[in-house]
Amino acid sequence: MGVRAGEIVAVMGPSGSGKSTLLHCLAGIFTPDEGEVLFDGQVLNTMSEAGRTKLRRTAFGFVFQFGQLVPELTADDNVALPLLLNRTSRKVAYKTAGTWLDKLGIGDKGGRRTGELSGGEAQRVAVARALALAPKVIFADEPTGSLDSLTGEKVMDLMTGLAREQGATVVLVTHDARIAAYADRVAMVRDGLVSAIDRSKIGASSSAAARGAH
Repeated sequence: MGVRAGEIVAVMGPSGSGKSTLLHCLAGIFTPDEGEVLFDGQVLNTMSEAGRTKLRRTAFGFVFQFGQLVPELTADDNVALPLLLNRTSRKVAYKTAGTWLDKLGIGDKGGRRTGELSGGEAQRVAVARALALAPKVIFADEPTGSLDSLTGEKVMDLMTGLAREQGATVVLVTHDARIAAYADRVAMVRDGLVSAIDRSKIGASSSAAARGAH
């Protein structure tokens, strides 16, 4: 499986098929039992844990089903936190956070604790947090799974639109065909293996790839 820079790929399959495991292998969170995971010429599964952690902090953005925000912190805090961990100045981090919350239509919620926000608002904060790092790859695991269909589509419109503006690659795990329709290609996973893939838009150049990861 290869994914080129700026492409949006959806990973689909039945429950328990290994979709999320594949995504975690691609992101360097899990080490595959077989094969290699490559990103910009680096083999992730031979890197040190510190090296993979740095990569996840600087080049990868994450959006999960339930956001995984810190509910006691404000929306501004949640978006600024990864930037602060990367030693961005506080002033720049919070200005960047405000800019991304504005782009996602919730600039007025910056001072609210995320535990007080609606599901759709909280998921927009999670998208802002991922995009604020200007990542090369965004990994999204069932990002609309906890939302109603209308809110989910709004979140996907915003996430994919802004990712395309940034030129970021998106690897999206979903069970929903309507969400998969946002992707350029769809990979099907069964029993931990990529069993089928629409190859109509594969380019010769790839920014991230996995061979036999399961």
